[in-house]
Amino acid sequence: MVWAVGVAGAAERTVKIVALGDSLMAGYQLPAQDAFPVQLERALRAKGLAVDVANAGVSGDTSSGGLSRLDWSVPDGTDAVILELGANDMLRAVDPKVTREALTEIVRRLKERRIEVLLCGMQAARNLGADYARAFDPIYPDLAAANGLVFYPFFLDGVVGDARLNQSDGLHPTAAGVARIVAGILPKVEELIARVRAKPGS
Repeated sequence: MVWAVGVAGAAERTVKIVALGDSLMAGYQLPAQDAFPVQLERALRAKGLAVDVANAGVSGDTSSGGLSRLDWSVPDGTDAVILELGANDMLRAVDPKVTREALTEIVRRLKERRIEVLLCGMQAARNLGADYARAFDPIYPDLAAANGLVFYPFFLDGVVGDARLNQSDGLHPTAAGVARIVAGILPKVEELIARVRAKPGS
């Protein structure tokens, strides 16, 4: 994947965002136009923001999987990444230390490339036990604070547990559920875009 060079003036150039994640990004069982990156891009453009949001979601992906494909999933020319990984780690009860290490390395490599990051938090299912939750849940706020990232505390906020906004599996949002996520995260994405635009030469 290679970004096309925009023809707009420097002040109005299109901001290139990659949505890096799992099935929640990929749009599991949804028409392509209802996936999170497409709905998000539509919402941002409706606000007059020049953005392209690429869908780099892979169903079933873990944080380690995201790390292994990072270089080809986030091409040169990317301005920002919305990072949403860890739900599958949690569902498989992967050691939170492994998740923390993989996400930390993803962030390190993106920052090394001067790519802005919006980190999407995830929370452990409570049936995994209090010890697991205590180890898993803080990964995201810790990583955001340590690296000065734009942070959205819980990607599924307002959607999880609501049957009207989830598919029959109870795990994946419907198109309406995705719309709810987009509405919640939109201010953080605008903050992400503002960071990109504030960079020298942007």
